[in-house]
Amino acid sequence: MRTALLQSSGSPGSVAENLKVLDAAAGRAAAAGAALLAAPEMFLTGYAIGDGIARLAEPADGDSADAIADIAARHGLAIAYGYPERDGGTVFNSAQLISAAGDRLANYRKTHLFGCFERDHFAPGGQPVVQAELDGLTVGLMICYDVEFPENVRAHALAGTDLLVVPTAQMHPFQFVAESMIPVRAFENQMYVAYVNRVGQEGEFDFVGLSTLAGPDGIARTRAGRGEDLVVADADPAFLAASREANPYLKDRRPALYGPLV
Repeated sequence: MRTALLQSSGSPGSVAENLKVLDAAAGRAAAAGAALLAAPEMFLTGYAIGDGIARLAEPADGDSADAIADIAARHGLAIAYGYPERDGGTVFNSAQLISAAGDRLANYRKTHLFGCFERDHFAPGGQPVVQAELDGLTVGLMICYDVEFPENVRAHALAGTDLLVVPTAQMHPFQFVAESMIPVRAFENQMYVAYVNRVGQEGEFDFVGLSTLAGPDGIARTRAGRGEDLVVADADPAFLAASREANPYLKDRRPALYGPLV
């Protein structure tokens, strides 16, 4: 499945402008043959927008979800994007996957909040594995800091995730996560990992870009630089099946030994 990663911070604070950026990127991704376009963490509104997070938060089936469903259907590709989700009086840092037909397939709430900024503005989600079927692959959703916990990604591996899509807001000086950790996560869990980042200065944060799609062999299929970009690579189910057959990590696990971890 050809996957496009939109590395951009859009226009923080302007949902309308970010929808325009997403629409344009969807057109470019579709022209490149992509079946899935992934956008960064909090792409819909911007990340470092303070009280704007609560003001701009929407339900999972809100107006912006409808607008993105229209974009997906017009361009004929699925879209995964980050946004602040309002559920009653609670706001979550969420990611949603919408199909090429415009159907809402999956919605994930970030389970591991990073730093005081996120803990001040969001409640943590409570469901670690959220998946959907897309073009013959099981696609899982996760957000940024979540992928840095090996237990999280292993839970997806055991649940059969083939492609883990990770909208992120990875900042300096933690670029080693994109450069080193993401390929290792893909290898040790025998899956593809699409890690799609924001870029540039936003408030107190300096986002490092380096969006990547890493394969189950631990090799990056594509990697963006430090600027605005749209990169495309394939998640190949045949290669994934062969890699899983050759790599015994999941088969050689001994769960009875791991009790002390929890």
